Amino acid sequence: HRANIYSFISHFTGQWGRCMGEECGTDGVQSRMVWCIHSEGWTTHHSNCRHSDKPETHRPCFKVCEWHQDLFEWEVSEWGLCVLAPFQSNELKPRTVECITAQHGIQRRKVHCVRTSNRTAVTERICEFFSPRPALEQACLIPCPHDCIISDFSSWSGCSRTCGMGLQHRTRHVLAAPMYGGANCPNLTQTRTCANLLPCPVGESEHHYSLKVSPWSECRQPQHKGLWMSGRTMLDFTTGDTERNTMKRHIQSSQHHHHHLHHHHSLKSLDVEIGYQTRQVRCVRSDGKNAMLSLCTLDNGPGTFQSCIMPRDCETSDWSVWSPCSKTCRASDMSPGFRVRTRSITQTPIGLGKECATLEEKEACNIIGDLLPNCPRYVWKSTDWGECQVASLLSQQDRRLNNVSVLCGGGIQTRQLYCVQVPDNSTPHHRKEVSRPVNGHLCAGELPSAVQPCSIPCPQLCLLSSWSSWGACLHDNCMETHGRKGYRQRRREVLEEGYGTESCAHLLESMPCEDPACFLWQVQFEGACVTSEGNCGNGTRTQTVACLNSKGQLVPEELCEDEPPPKEVSCVMACSGDCVLSSWSDWSSCSHSCSSKNSEGRQSRTRTILGLPGEAKACPAATALEEWRTCNDHPCITFYWEASPWGPCIEDSSMNLNGTGYWNGTATCAVGVQIRKVVCMKMGIGPVIPKRCPESARPDTIQPCSLPCKKDCIVTLFSEWTACPTTCLPVNSSVPAQSRYRIIIQRAANGGQECPDTLYEERECEALLVCPIYRWKTHRWHPCTLVPDSVQQGMTGASESCGKGLEMRGVSCVDEYDEMAAVSECLRWAGPMPSRFRSCWVPCRDDCTFSSWSKFSECSGCGSRRTRKRTLTGRSRKQDRCQREDLYPLVESEPCPCEEFVSQPYGNWSSCILSETPAQGPLQGWRGRREARDCGQGLRYRAVVCLDHEAHLVSPDSCSESGLVEEVCHIPCPLDCKLSDWSPWSACSASCGSGLKIRSKWLREKPFNGGRPCPKLDLKNQVYEAVPCRSECGQYEWVRDPWSVCTINTVDELPACGEGVQSRKIRGDLVSSVNETLCDLEEIPLQAQTCVLPCPNDCVMSQWSQWSTCSIPCNESSVRMRTRHMLRPPVADRVCPDSTQTEPCSLNSTCFNYHYNVSSWSTCQLSEHAICGQGMRTRLLDCIRSDGKVVDLSVCEELSLPQPWRLAMNCVVDCPFNCILSDWAPWTECSHTCGSKGVMIRSRSMLQQAHEEGRPCASQLSQTKPCPIRPCYSWLLSDWSPCTVEGAECGEGKRERNLTCVVHWSDWPDNPHPSKTVEDEKCGDRVRKESEQELQQPCFVPCPGDCHLTEWSQWSSCQLTCLEGRSFETVGRQARSQAVVIQVLENQDSCPHQVFETRPCKGGKCHSYEWRTSAWNDNERSVWCQRSDGVNVTGGCFPQNRPTTVRHCHPPCTKPFSHCKQSGVCGCEKGYTEVMTTHGFLDYCTKTPGADNKKADVKTSSGRLKPGTTQIQDFFGEWSLQPLGPDGRIKLWVYGLTAGGFILILFIIAVAFLFCKPSKQSKSASPPQKPLTLAYDGDVDM
Repeated sequence: HRANIYSFISHFTGQWGRCMGEECGTDGVQSRMVWCIHSEGWTTHHSNCRHSDKPETHRPCFKVCEWHQDLFEWEVSEWGLCVLAPFQSNELKPRTVECITAQHGIQRRKVHCVRTSNRTAVTERICEFFSPRPALEQACLIPCPHDCIISDFSSWSGCSRTCGMGLQHRTRHVLAAPMYGGANCPNLTQTRTCANLLPCPVGESEHHYSLKVSPWSECRQPQHKGLWMSGRTMLDFTTGDTERNTMKRHIQSSQHHHHHLHHHHSLKSLDVEIGYQTRQVRCVRSDGKNAMLSLCTLDNGPGTFQSCIMPRDCETSDWSVWSPCSKTCRASDMSPGFRVRTRSITQTPIGLGKECATLEEKEACNIIGDLLPNCPRYVWKSTDWGECQVASLLSQQDRRLNNVSVLCGGGIQTRQLYCVQVPDNSTPHHRKEVSRPVNGHLCAGELPSAVQPCSIPCPQLCLLSSWSSWGACLHDNCMETHGRKGYRQRRREVLEEGYGTESCAHLLESMPCEDPACFLWQVQFEGACVTSEGNCGNGTRTQTVACLNSKGQLVPEELCEDEPPPKEVSCVMACSGDCVLSSWSDWSSCSHSCSSKNSEGRQSRTRTILGLPGEAKACPAATALEEWRTCNDHPCITFYWEASPWGPCIEDSSMNLNGTGYWNGTATCAVGVQIRKVVCMKMGIGPVIPKRCPESARPDTIQPCSLPCKKDCIVTLFSEWTACPTTCLPVNSSVPAQSRYRIIIQRAANGGQECPDTLYEERECEALLVCPIYRWKTHRWHPCTLVPDSVQQGMTGASESCGKGLEMRGVSCVDEYDEMAAVSECLRWAGPMPSRFRSCWVPCRDDCTFSSWSKFSECSGCGSRRTRKRTLTGRSRKQDRCQREDLYPLVESEPCPCEEFVSQPYGNWSSCILSETPAQGPLQGWRGRREARDCGQGLRYRAVVCLDHEAHLVSPDSCSESGLVEEVCHIPCPLDCKLSDWSPWSACSASCGSGLKIRSKWLREKPFNGGRPCPKLDLKNQVYEAVPCRSECGQYEWVRDPWSVCTINTVDELPACGEGVQSRKIRGDLVSSVNETLCDLEEIPLQAQTCVLPCPNDCVMSQWSQWSTCSIPCNESSVRMRTRHMLRPPVADRVCPDSTQTEPCSLNSTCFNYHYNVSSWSTCQLSEHAICGQGMRTRLLDCIRSDGKVVDLSVCEELSLPQPWRLAMNCVVDCPFNCILSDWAPWTECSHTCGSKGVMIRSRSMLQQAHEEGRPCASQLSQTKPCPIRPCYSWLLSDWSPCTVEGAECGEGKRERNLTCVVHWSDWPDNPHPSKTVEDEKCGDRVRKESEQELQQPCFVPCPGDCHLTEWSQWSSCQLTCLEGRSFETVGRQARSQAVVIQVLENQDSCPHQVFETRPCKGGKCHSYEWRTSAWNDNERSVWCQRSDGVNVTGGCFPQNRPTTVRHCHPPCTKPFSHCKQSGVCGCEKGYTEVMTTHGFLDYCTKTPGADNKKADVKTSSGRLKPGTTQIQDFFGEWSLQPLGPDGRIKLWVYGLTAGGFILILFIIAVAFLFCKPSKQSKSASPPQKPLTLAYDGDVDM
């Protein structure tokens, strides 16, 4: 039992640890772990393992010192390819399950421990001291196995024999080779026997014989004694100075000489050696066996020898030194650089010598590039912005109407962009950084904007208030009063400062006057009259006086120079019977503001009679009730100071101390001064002496200002000179030029240094080497060289030296002075070497001989042909074969040269191209940029085809100068949207207070041809502008005349006192009579009122004072009052009326509330000369009384009511930026150098899209122009000829193809125009083209009976290796194959193996494969594998998933009369009905009663329907009894059935005859059988 355990449990060891020890040396110890492991993988106790088998856990080791570590290291190779991992048995396991995505593989690599000093290998244990050995293997994934995939079979070939038994075959080809362990390709060929109806004739030979040639041997030299045998034929081309090249004999030497070409070396001989080659000729029987040559002999047997060129390999010079690495700096992409070395051909290959190896090698360098400097970075820089342009925003209509020079507001400005290199050690510069511009292609990323909106400030007029009224007569300086001369002044305020215009007009006007008084005494309060005795008579009244200045403000009393009025003044209290007068009214306003000769100012004041006197006394006359006085008696002369605009800011040495000053808190470059003139002006006259104007109001004439900083012009450094050609110049070519440029970054301003004149420089390139002239010099052809006689005799015994041979000529390289030069020079400068040998023919005795060709006949015109002739000479005239014109033509013809050409237009017209003035210099910036011309007169172009008389294309120069026809064309100019002029302003929307007034424009013309679109219009096609307005509310008011004297109606001469009536006139205007309807009729004042004129004894009261004011806001619980006082006491029995009167404060009657209100916003208002940009929206403020009436704003202002509204706000009118396009780029080169498809293209880009109502971009951002149609010349490679065997029927042969030069249109060979063969020179170097193309190929013609390979199949379509539909590789693969064809069964043992090959390809597709099936037919169907592109294949589909081809019923159909149906279930034969079990299987078949009338029905035992088939399908799908056999004869059972039926009929007739007599018993015969339909009642056991 213990032993049994040991068989499952074993020791398991870990890795050896590091060598441990106190000192380095041999005293170290290594340890490792040892476990006891069960075979199932779990760990158990050590006692379960055999102790004797336990591996050691410690071992001595050499402990390395730390410094040893630098001496050794692991050297690891790259990981190898991923290969399939073998299983335990080292065999690849057959696939039983489908591989889903990938399968396990293994990658291996080599690991060595090496010395770091010389990389030699040492034992691995040394490196293991420092670090564990790197892994040798790692798991990897490779795609699932790809089986070999092959196509369907081709159709069967014809029978190999025309009589008797033969063979026929069919083949298929490889579509995809097996990969990643997939199944190999099956046999590509199927062969079967075929029998011909005709037997082979008796006596005819069983075999056929064919002459078969083997391939030519290698070219070799004769090795025999004698003249030819001891030497070799060699042409020496070293003479060079003579045309006589002699054939020399050179004794063969075993020495091998190496020649090196130097620029002054002796030239190596260009030698061509002629040898010979042979081949075998055999006679082959049709079963593949060799036969005697005599059985195959022909009249002219195949040649067994021929001359040939001794092969000579290509020779090259030594490699040049490596070029500098292309990567010279460290970039972010970490891609490596590369370096190149080259070598040149010193000897071209001859014959079948080895082709030249690669002449250029490239290798990576600076892969990491850590030590390299960082690559330069390039960024876009820009110049300063140009001037702000407003005119470009105008529409066509506005441009004609506007003065462009005064435009302001929003505009557009541009700048120029250029690319510069960013230095690594960039330090901050105080000036603008000046860098060298470089090519814009170096700058990656988006271009910064070259266009931006800008704004020109609009001039703004100075907004002034209206003049105040004239003030009192004051001294010029109230603190220093001199004389009796003074001034009366009036003022106005600056409401809004002006900008960009002249300074504001004068704000103060003065008028001289006399007796000025700055400070006056004024009575502030008068007390009541207090009589000294009694109630009336003389008395005194106190009064309060104060010293006031001209503004009505209290000042110290000492400032008033006059004596102050007395504080007590005498007064008179009227006694009863006295006439009582009111106090004087205030003086009326002066009628004139000043006095002139014709006018004088006057003002008046009045008083009225308040109480009538007694009889003894009288009132003053009416004239005494009114007083007049003159006023404003100073002359009408007004003076004011007028100041000129401030002059320019100039330097002031007294203020500019340190070159930097501070003004208004901002640092400027310097502080200067501005000066202006100030003149005293007399209104309407002009300048007067300054003394006439008040000195105190004199404006300043000098003020400090900020001097603008000087700005020097800043330009970039000059760019690098453009590159000169690096190659040499062809002879007679013009000297190329190089140029450089610089860009203005900042223009000079304010007296700074001006810009240089030169921004663009050009110079000729330094003297470049002219290309050296080398050419090949060919010498005369040498006599034709044949195979040596000895060789011929040894081969065939022939005696005559004639037939096919080779002839040679010398080819040397010479310079322009005909001096010999190295071959490599001509190979570089003169192209491939001309042919040095050609085949030739030495006539034999029996050859046909001819005379020379005659001259060509005369031509009769274009399209005709000319001919030349020759004749047979000598014995040839009598030989029949020489008479064959097909072999030896005696007449040659060729078309006549023709110089007639026809031109005709071709293709479509180009778009209309406008002429442009070319930009000066390489970079035209945005400054002063003109608007691109996009309409007007231009030219359009069309190509012209030049054809010869055969309608073949020739150079267009033969028909026209340019190859194009041009025609004037017109591009319609865009028409902008046109609106009408502004309508007049409407009336203000409010009759009183603030409102809006509106004006509008309406649409006149819609835009056309891409003109500027219209602004947003309303439904009436109008656009509006609204501004606030104010209607004066007090413009029309009622003017009240003074009340008349109180009129008493007296009767019977009663005293005229008591209650009466007084009246007054009411007029509609203060100034002149107007329609009274313009005044508010609701507020019309009273025109009459009652009045009381006290009688002589009555108390007389003064007139009522003004009502006291009600509180605001109106408090209706409060009252207002007014007072009066007694002027004449009454007699004793009478009383005075009330001296006080009150009334309640009533809202909207006696008191009012007030509030502010605002109008609607105006539209965005711009300056008069602005098109767009910053504007202002405004609204007006109203003071509204609580009854809704608009009152003067001062009312609300005096009440200090809160005003929360903004009355103005900034706004922006979007600028109608037109689309801005770049200049047209130069025309590109022609897209095709020849043919009809060549076009030149120029393009431009959109720099700014149109915005708002700006003109949209022109639709054409690129234009094409046809190129002249030049003929194309191409080498046409013919198809391969069939394989031909010279002089034999089968064996090794060759196939050929030709190279011809043809003229065609560019779309050849798909074009409808025929191509024409022309001279080779037009296509270029034929020798070079032939060297690139393979014009001959060896091939094999199988002999009858040979077992051989087919021709290569076509390359399959490119297929990728894919995982889950995605490409696993970037490169796909194509495959092709050769199948084996067996012609004779006896030869099949000697058959070659079928072959296939693959090659990489690009542009492949991923394919998937799935099984496809046909419909079932007699329980059989076809199954095949189909590729996703619809191609039927073998292989590719997983075999385990293959659908079945034959269908069987399960369980088998064993019941009587049953059979397997199409649907795979058992059914009954015709005439029988299925009875099914509950499980849906057939239970048994029962005969259908009444099957003929088809009325019987059956219930199945389970009630189920049969799956999926209809009755018609069942009817046709059931098996039927076939009365005819496969040979068409009636089967035996049909005869038996017919006889049985006849006997049955006789039996029935006999029985019917016996029972024809009716009997009673017949009715009670056996009960009738129920149909089966009714017999089943659902019982399973039925």
